[in-house]
Amino acid sequence: MFKSRNIISILLIEDEPDVVDFVKKGLGEESFEVSSALNGFDGLEMALNNQYDIVLLDIMIPEKNGIEVCKEIRRHGIQTPILFLTALNTPDNIALGLNSGADDYLVKPFKFNELIARIGAILRRLNMEKMPTQKTKAKYYISNLVLDDDAKKVSRNGKDIILTATEYRLLFVLLKNKGKVLSRIDLLESVWDINFNVGTNVVDVYINYLRKKVDADFDKKLIHTMVGMGYILKEV
Repeated sequence: MFKSRNIISILLIEDEPDVVDFVKKGLGEESFEVSSALNGFDGLEMALNNQYDIVLLDIMIPEKNGIEVCKEIRRHGIQTPILFLTALNTPDNIALGLNSGADDYLVKPFKFNELIARIGAILRRLNMEKMPTQKTKAKYYISNLVLDDDAKKVSRNGKDIILTATEYRLLFVLLKNKGKVLSRIDLLESVWDINFNVGTNVVDVYINYLRKKVDADFDKKLIHTMVGMGYILKEV
């Protein structure tokens, strides 16, 4: 239960009235404040003109699909966590949704307790980011690659590398564990903060995104595949 928390405001963008009623009723009982829109155009307007703690977003919605809405929210610099709720469950669709700027992806039909778990994971991550902590190491290095966690900047050989939020978290985890082989499950739990279907290839997709940005222009490759085991960041 989340009743001891401050009121959490959620925007639900979903065109199926039964799903809207189900989610609003369940989240209302958990003391969340839920606003809803039945199409992408109205949902985008609400997301841009109001402050929410989390956006729950279907992909197959009229007027503007969820991928377009997600990208537009991010283009406006809004970093509100976005959780896709959708029946599109292929690995490619999951990767497309996450790469559009979403933080998580839940496949319909879903159990309500799993939705609550996903929301809880997002809130824990937000609270950890906002919570004052003892000063720790802010810069991470390997070879000529530098990640400055205070400034949230990455560079290699002095050249800035522009990463999405998910790419940044993935590189951060690899850098903190440089020299250590991390399995796909390790990365799913660390980067996305919850277990996806173990059959998803979202980790491999994001590793490829990182390689194109971090390794492609350099002879010395830093991201390596350990066949059957996972990935490692190291100098060879």
